[in-house]
Amino acid sequence: MVKITIKNIDEIEIVANQLVVIGLFEDNSYSEHLKNNSKLNVVIDYLDSLDKKKLDQIKKYGKTIALGLFADNNPINTLLIGLGNSHDFNKDKMRHISGLISLRAKEMGYNDIVIPNLISEEESKLEPLVEGIVLSLYEFNKFKTDIANESRNHHLSSNNEYTFTVGLNHADFDKCNALVKTVKSVCDGVIFSRDLANSPPNIIYPDTLAKAAQTLESKNDKIHVEVMDLKKIEELGLNGIISVGKGSQNEPRLIIVEYNNSSTNDKPVLLVGKAVTFDTGGISIKPSERMDEMKFDKSGGCTVLGIMHALSSLNLPVNVVAVIPSVENMPSGTSYRPGDIIRMYNGKTVEVLNTDAEGRLILADALAYGISKYSPKSVIDFATLTGACIIALGTNVAGLIGNDEKLIQKLLSSSKNTGEKIWQLPLSDEFLDLIKSNVATIKNIGGRTGGTITAAAFLSHFVQNVPWAHLDIAGTAWTQDGTADRSYNPKGSTGFGVRFIMKFLMDSQ
Repeated sequence: MVKITIKNIDEIEIVANQLVVIGLFEDNSYSEHLKNNSKLNVVIDYLDSLDKKKLDQIKKYGKTIALGLFADNNPINTLLIGLGNSHDFNKDKMRHISGLISLRAKEMGYNDIVIPNLISEEESKLEPLVEGIVLSLYEFNKFKTDIANESRNHHLSSNNEYTFTVGLNHADFDKCNALVKTVKSVCDGVIFSRDLANSPPNIIYPDTLAKAAQTLESKNDKIHVEVMDLKKIEELGLNGIISVGKGSQNEPRLIIVEYNNSSTNDKPVLLVGKAVTFDTGGISIKPSERMDEMKFDKSGGCTVLGIMHALSSLNLPVNVVAVIPSVENMPSGTSYRPGDIIRMYNGKTVEVLNTDAEGRLILADALAYGISKYSPKSVIDFATLTGACIIALGTNVAGLIGNDEKLIQKLLSSSKNTGEKIWQLPLSDEFLDLIKSNVATIKNIGGRTGGTITAAAFLSHFVQNVPWAHLDIAGTAWTQDGTADRSYNPKGSTGFGVRFIMKFLMDSQ
């Protein structure tokens, strides 16, 4: 549990067993705000006593040094942290620095942390500060046998409680504390997403993922969850989902989560998330190396459920529908095969050339069904869809492709705000030509070139003219080789996308 309170700097009490964290910019005075609390004079005196060379070293970005200072014979346990140049100190650097503070405090054994001068009067930096604090303390520890039974189901540092007091000058403190509450709710959605994605495939498979989604109903009476079993999926003619899932004894599910809270009966935003709870590649089986990471192939669906979890706490006046097709892609005597032709929900036929290009098949059915049933004003899908996206953009940037420039620009703006990087890729007729089939309407792979874009070209056959954006999060959904070191993204699932879609929804009100 993390409690974060915003106070005027002169009202902050400094007591024993606290850790006082002082941020130091290379080009700004450290005393300007510290002097507003007389109990911090000892820190100013210490810093004033340092020679310039030593002080300059401490001020370098990310540098930390612990001190034991005394004021009136009372200890002031202090951590100095370098912030670099103030002109370069953006929101993502704040996110990373506040995460470093959390991790350093945890390492030093402190649960009560005071941050008097990190943001001073910059309320705009409050949101990333809170995100860094909360998300850095996440641990997926429920299966560690050396943790006491009573704490195995908790996500934050072995069930420790942390209290952070943040100092601001001349702020609207009611507004700031309300913002803290909102940001923490969004972070809870990220944590919900991370927990699901990190869970192993023997624990989270289509039916248990559906049960996790059903828990959202108890959080808010504006949320309704429907789970379609194999029989219902067959009745609807969702043959893409059926085909991919039929090789496993764990039957597929179609999970629908509705959040209805708009007073004007607006058309909903439709979110679709790929949830392949484990992907062997099917008959076109993957190499064994790093196949264990294919538990993360459900990350698109987990992101969407994390968004719905955040909505359940925030009471936003919007309508949102989440559709999550969930399957396990396994090789067996009942698996679908290369060469099969599948008639999809919208009537189009697909020639299967590779059973490891399964995500687009289940997404296509879910997109077509969701659009047909809910007539949404816009559609956004999330999927760990192509290794080609990692080759093109690496492991720190997600691919964005769509048919509506206005929607795309809104998403780019939201992602910039939250530090979740996305990059727009083109979708032109040449790519549509690459997925034409000689024996069906389209084929499920388009060859070696432009793999991320041809996958999106495939999906475009199932969205009609509805404003649509596709996010390929294959590189960003979990920490991999090349993932940037960010304190707020511990090893494993990142929950990528929850924060910037929540920002998009908030800005759309």
